[in-house]
Amino acid sequence: MDENMSVPPPYDPKDKNSFAYVTIVDRWPSIITNLINSVSQTLHDLSTSSALGTQGVFPAKIAEGKRIIETASKLKYDMARDRPLGPIIGDGGSNIELYNQQLQAFETTSQNTWFSCPWLYAECYLYRLMRSWFATTQHWSQFDPFFAQKEETFKSSGAAVYQLALTMSELDREAEKSSLDTDLERLEVLFDEMIQMCLWGNATDLSLLTTLSSADIERLQSVGKEAQAASRQYILRDDIDVAWNHVKGLKNARLDIVLDNAGFEYFTDLILADFLVTHTPFFGSVTFHSKDIPWFVSDVTPPDVRAILSALASVPTTLLTTSTAASAPEGNGYFASLPPSQGHLDALHKLRYRWLKYFENGTFKIYGCPGLDGNFSGGPKNDAAVVKGAMRDDPDSGSPAAFWTGPDPYWKLIEHPGMAGLEGSKLVIFKGDLNYRKLTGDLQWPMSTPFGTALGAFAGKLPVLSLRTSKADVVVGLREGVGEAMDKDESKRGWKVNGRYALISYEPQVEASS
Repeated sequence: MDENMSVPPPYDPKDKNSFAYVTIVDRWPSIITNLINSVSQTLHDLSTSSALGTQGVFPAKIAEGKRIIETASKLKYDMARDRPLGPIIGDGGSNIELYNQQLQAFETTSQNTWFSCPWLYAECYLYRLMRSWFATTQHWSQFDPFFAQKEETFKSSGAAVYQLALTMSELDREAEKSSLDTDLERLEVLFDEMIQMCLWGNATDLSLLTTLSSADIERLQSVGKEAQAASRQYILRDDIDVAWNHVKGLKNARLDIVLDNAGFEYFTDLILADFLVTHTPFFGSVTFHSKDIPWFVSDVTPPDVRAILSALASVPTTLLTTSTAASAPEGNGYFASLPPSQGHLDALHKLRYRWLKYFENGTFKIYGCPGLDGNFSGGPKNDAAVVKGAMRDDPDSGSPAAFWTGPDPYWKLIEHPGMAGLEGSKLVIFKGDLNYRKLTGDLQWPMSTPFGTALGAFAGKLPVLSLRTSKADVVVGLREGVGEAMDKDESKRGWKVNGRYALISYEPQVEASS
């Protein structure tokens, strides 16, 4: 952000009408409680294990787990009483010095308590602090306290997963019969639908599910054509056409996707990536950017990348009968719902093996995740072996993976060594609400502020496409009067934060003059 530019203040919990206040009063305590429950369940499983006491490992792990629970419980107590945030203890991971430096600066302005600190910083700090509880132990350093929640949510998305797999299979057959990759008219329609699918896929955000009814979730996850048309009325800023005008001029380019949620949303990200490299001439490779630590409950981490391929591998190749499925441990091997047909199963397995091939040959990459750029050929057993492991705390704070889990807005990325990880990209898609908050600095911009203005110094550096279902107060890029009209409409109360409305925001790259 230009230091000479006047910018609005950040959102913080001092305003009791803000979502920041609701977050600290209701959401964060609930998230910490869920973390405690996750550790407690693991402790229970350990205490009832037949191998209890083997080489003294389990007793030591149980003792460490109890200390984590005590620390988490104390944090809930301190948070409710608006006590100061404390420095994060060094754990060998990234960004700790940066967090602590900024916390010292907030202390000088008396903004270092839970109800006075800027919301964006405090929320990022919370997840980095929680990571340190595990990273400083011997036996819990690879534990993701949110993994089970992410897995269960994906399991409940079986119907949408099968439908999307069948859609891709039908697209494959259509491409075999005609020159789909040269038919710009048809590709534009498909691009539009794929972007909408990817947009609403991020409606399933585990840290915010309490604000959505089951009917809302089902609607937001639906991927049929009628559902897409119905969803259009909920998109308050729609730059799909502008983005398409950029994309259709590309040839074998590189796409980057800064990921948001694991599970079904990541599945839709893979679907979009598959479509763009398999059925269009525009992109030849896709680089995914995950988080390097467990983040905002449901964000994609390196083990989640493996987990989704392992999950798809566990789906049987042959359709189970109703009676057989009822007696199977997981119903149909993974998903809670049965596939409608053998064709759905075949389509899903075909998709998975194509993705394995893409990861192996470099068409798909996970940036900055050692061991995840390839080596997927070992099959389901090898996939599953690393699902609950591979959690690394990379001390290299200069990587993009580390930047995504830092406290800074994205306009500071241009000063960060991690910017090199995006160079050469012809389109960077930022998924979800937190990425949008960081793109705009989570500042109290007027709603008609141009998207490029809110991006600050990051504007024009890369072609940026933000796909966001709105779950926080900051909103920019609306036409004059649209946001104000929404605020006055009682039937749309909470529209900024309930995840029912969305923004598709595109900002072009400005080529440097020679």
